[in-house]
Amino acid sequence: MSAPLDQHICERDALLHCLRDQRAHVLATVGGLHEADLRRSVLPSGWTPLGLIRHLTYDVERFWFRVVINGEHLELPRDAATWNTPDDVPAHAVLAAYEQEAHLADGVIATHDLNAFGKRWPLHAYPGTPDRDLRATVLHVIAETAGHAGHLDITRELIDGHQHLVMTSTPTTTATRPAPRPATPAATPAATPANAPATTESGSHL
Repeated sequence: MSAPLDQHICERDALLHCLRDQRAHVLATVGGLHEADLRRSVLPSGWTPLGLIRHLTYDVERFWFRVVINGEHLELPRDAATWNTPDDVPAHAVLAAYEQEAHLADGVIATHDLNAFGKRWPLHAYPGTPDRDLRATVLHVIAETAGHAGHLDITRELIDGHQHLVMTSTPTTTATRPAPRPATPAATPAATPANAPATTESGSHL
């Protein structure tokens, strides 16, 4: 977790502090999971922890900061190509790519005015997308990252029982909480879901 906020910290640093906290939550939640568990889904929708981190890497960090705000022409995998992690891409490479993209995004945030609007706005691909300045973009990414961190919390608890939020008095729910699902053997990774999750996440970027 980031250091405590100074009372007189500037707005840009406050935004970065909050964003980095949520990114750290994402990485901490998947920390310690075996490769096979990072590649399997425990939810009916079919997404995996690695697939969600790839979504945050390309559809969120890269798209909003480097493509929209900074105007860079970069490759953006879409839909199934984002959510389905190739078998030959190891988990550590997926996590490293997320950290690298976050670092590059921080550079964009540090060098642009918070009131500046994006240099490339994807209205041709996403009609009706609300125009946002950098300030609103950072707030959007904080909210989306926080939401997905919560999704990963639930997934982690279903995988091995690890809890980010521990309730100290749960006389009823503790007795009825289902046991964690057995881990997939490391030698036999779970197959990639045939269908990627609905494109309302990966396609709209909203």
